[in-house]
Amino acid sequence: MQVFHHVASLREALAEARSQGKSIGFVPTMGNLHDAHIELVKIAQQHCDMVVVSIFVNRLQFGLNEDWDKYPRTMEQDMARLRAVGCDFLFHPEESEIYPNGMDQQTRVVCPAMTDVLCGASRPGHFEGVTTVVAKLFNIVQPQKAVFGIKDFQQLAIIRRMVEDLCIPVEIVPAPVHRESDGLAMSSRNSYITPEERPRVAVLNRSLNRVREAIEQGRRDFAELEAEARKEIEDSGFQVDYFSIRNSRNLEPAAHDDREITVLGAMYTSAARLIDNVSLEL
Repeated sequence: MQVFHHVASLREALAEARSQGKSIGFVPTMGNLHDAHIELVKIAQQHCDMVVVSIFVNRLQFGLNEDWDKYPRTMEQDMARLRAVGCDFLFHPEESEIYPNGMDQQTRVVCPAMTDVLCGASRPGHFEGVTTVVAKLFNIVQPQKAVFGIKDFQQLAIIRRMVEDLCIPVEIVPAPVHRESDGLAMSSRNSYITPEERPRVAVLNRSLNRVREAIEQGRRDFAELEAEARKEIEDSGFQVDYFSIRNSRNLEPAAHDDREITVLGAMYTSAARLIDNVSLEL
């Protein structure tokens, strides 16, 4: 695995790979890699000849009171995992390399659609930071395909919209949610869950699946279903950020005759904010 800290040298290596007719796949991450990240790399390897993984904890997408300072940084472990899976290139830049003029002066990429609801409502500015850094990384790597996990469903929808709106020549490949044995979606922030909370956090996934099954069985009282799920989560001792039934394509509240529906939820443990979703087609 070749490791790069600078844009110019990474571009030079990728230009050489392209000159040999190699296709490039890309997996952007913030590090602290777990099995779900490795699955993204494997999916990229199935689609492309060579794979670039980036590790960059992007301060621009963290709010004022969020966990940028304590976000887990496990670089040596991450590199070992990437080498073991056969990753070709690792891009691990300093902040000054990504934001050479400082974040305050950085040109921003704003996707007005779908950013002020769900996670965007409780994390103002978050998705602006995501779209800005992903657009920069796409310009740096210039991949044919980029892999994003479905667990971050809203992020996936926004990235797809940004790519379409800005005519970026990259295909977005969705990757299934990778789960623990009890259904908990894998996340770098799962390390914040306390041992006392751990047996109970699967309530989020359970609630999502119960609502999905109810809709499949014909229920269309979406507001009542959302309320029932929120109560189930709260009764398990967690604070609900949101629980919402949405149109899968535009993230508008689901209509009774929508054929593609995604049920999304977010809740707070004592030190973590967990998100998850399930989708269905009717």
